Amino acid sequence: MTAYLNQLARFLSDTQFADLPAAAVLRSRRVLSDSIAAIAAGAGEPEVQALTAKLLPGAPGVASLIGQSGQAATATAAFINGTAGTFLELDEGNQYSRGHPGIHVLPVALAVAEECAQAGRPVSGQAFATAMVLGYEVGARIGMASKILPSMHPHGTWGTVGAAVAVAKLHNADQATMAETINVASTLGLATSRQTMLQGGTVRNSFAGFSGQNGLTAWHLVDCGFTGEADGLATIWGTVSSTDWQPAEMVADLGSRYEIARNYFKRHACCRYNHGALDALAMILDAEGGVAPSAVAHVKVETYSLAAQLSDRSPRNTLAGKFSLPFSIATTLLNGSSGVASFTWDKIRDPAIQAFADKVDVVEAPEMTAMMPDFRPARVTITFHDGRIATAETKTNRGDTEAPYDDDELDAKYFDLTHRVWSEEKAAAIYDQCFAVDEAEVSALTALL
Repeated sequence: MTAYLNQLARFLSDTQFADLPAAAVLRSRRVLSDSIAAIAAGAGEPEVQALTAKLLPGAPGVASLIGQSGQAATATAAFINGTAGTFLELDEGNQYSRGHPGIHVLPVALAVAEECAQAGRPVSGQAFATAMVLGYEVGARIGMASKILPSMHPHGTWGTVGAAVAVAKLHNADQATMAETINVASTLGLATSRQTMLQGGTVRNSFAGFSGQNGLTAWHLVDCGFTGEADGLATIWGTVSSTDWQPAEMVADLGSRYEIARNYFKRHACCRYNHGALDALAMILDAEGGVAPSAVAHVKVETYSLAAQLSDRSPRNTLAGKFSLPFSIATTLLNGSSGVASFTWDKIRDPAIQAFADKVDVVEAPEMTAMMPDFRPARVTITFHDGRIATAETKTNRGDTEAPYDDDELDAKYFDLTHRVWSEEKAAAIYDQCFAVDEAEVSALTALL
């Protein structure tokens, strides 16, 4: 076993809730509530409803389907909830890992906690919070330590290891077992394609669901005596899925810097690469006191390389719309919102939105690309028919650690999303349990789901 992996496994097996800093605990509660809201709202999408109906018959139910009725087998619940949580593009993320650690870890951690309770081993809220924080930590650190192939989508890759770590922690794995779980899980990630998001391949929404399911499978394999190689992370992320592997990142400031405490939250219901441009658009709208779409002749968006790829003006479905900067600009301006309702099938098919998207040009600004990953800049310039020009620029997305949403804004997001499936009373009860999860058994929360 290499030294860093030994150190990491020891840290994961030894760390208890009392060792977590207040900042990580506080943020874990918010990540929990935000993720549950994203899952619940996504569960109402027709594809998720159809998938649930297909997978549920005949399966013994032990774990909740968030935002839906009934229960499913643990692995099935982890898969469906993880899939639902990415559907609306509103799940939290971590800019340093260049991905979304929470939605890979949380669904399987909740499902396993329910499974344990039904088996007569109730999980304390503190044990659950610790498992969630540590699973998030490992997934995020792999994203930081590697440079994933540009042709790959990060969902469903390193998140599998994070999910497996959370499951192993809930089962009180010792150091050796934790290391074996990491090594086995490292080879169970997906070979994902970045083109799925660019072309609107909605199979992409299942990637996080598979991470939870495969992370649970990794634990079962280890528990049954299966083994991995000596350092699966180094092999996969050093030679297979990544162009670079820096194992020192896996243990740098371990125990003093927690990645969950420097995450980001989303309010625009689309790819994060769009957010800088949408924030700049909001600045223009505020400065102008609103903009009539008919007064606009042209919109130019200058941004960094990853965002500049999102240039498709004619997205073929709702996922493609969320990964289209022209569509995102158009639907936000015409509907006065960048929320869920602006990225529905009706909006994709709206000829007025399509006509406006044709006016939007997206170009890469090399100096902005050079500012990544610390900044995600964008400049939006609107040229009006009367010849006037309005422009605004931003370096950091709203919701990032450097420019966070306040509690009122995040609370509003939670209730906007949960209103799709729950009464205000039920949503409030779940919200309260999320923010008190480490003060009781986690069943106080899962019973409401």
